[in-house]
Amino acid sequence: MQHQIQIIPIPAFHDNYIWLIHNGSKAVVVDPGDATPVLDTLKSLQLQLETILITHHHHDHTDGVNELLAKLQNLRIFAPKLERFDFNHIPVGEPDTINCTDWLTNTQVIDLPGHTLGHIGFYIEHHDQTWLFCGDTLFGAGCGRLFEGTPLQMMTSLQKLAKLPASTQVYCAHEYTLQNIDFALTLEPSNAKLVQRYEDTFKLHNAHLPSLPSTIDLELASNPFLRCDSKEIQESIQLKNHTLLQVFTKIRDVRNSY
Repeated sequence: MQHQIQIIPIPAFHDNYIWLIHNGSKAVVVDPGDATPVLDTLKSLQLQLETILITHHHHDHTDGVNELLAKLQNLRIFAPKLERFDFNHIPVGEPDTINCTDWLTNTQVIDLPGHTLGHIGFYIEHHDQTWLFCGDTLFGAGCGRLFEGTPLQMMTSLQKLAKLPASTQVYCAHEYTLQNIDFALTLEPSNAKLVQRYEDTFKLHNAHLPSLPSTIDLELASNPFLRCDSKEIQESIQLKNHTLLQVFTKIRDVRNSY
């Protein structure tokens, strides 16, 4: 009898999460920037790693790959086709649909340029559940910095994610939620759902628990980068009656120096 699939965070560095998906015996990891905690977790849970998913080329998402390849056998790696890597991999991009493993199928690749030009996400439908592994594109109450892409690219990527089913669980790659909510409250202090999210996240933070996964529904209700049409946000940044792109660009600029 196959175990129910579980998704657990493996903390890495200061605030990264390496997401581990497993069925009790086999596993998939997303963005292993450090091999050591992955190997330790696989050993403690007695799991066999089968597949690695990479969202983009930054070192804190990829530096563990070569060590995992050296120490484990028969790994498959899916990585963005528009980016370069120093390990063998299967290049993927939208509209590819892949089978991560024989027990985790129907994984849709989504192009998400902005943070990097070739950034991708993995959207998985499994029975009645939907999961999004979005790397550094969408964060809890925030979004990634624009290291390579343009505001238009990032806004378009986020709007693409906003159209996913509201119940979709969002697995971001960093624990930035509380800081992002602090910033969001400077823009939209009257948002009751945002205030509630702060209280909920603060309790998790004090208990040393992850604030993730989020959901698309929660992000739509409290993430300023998905709420550029909010009159309160527009007034806070003094861009009332401007385009959504102008509002988005200003929010990103202000967040960079917050």
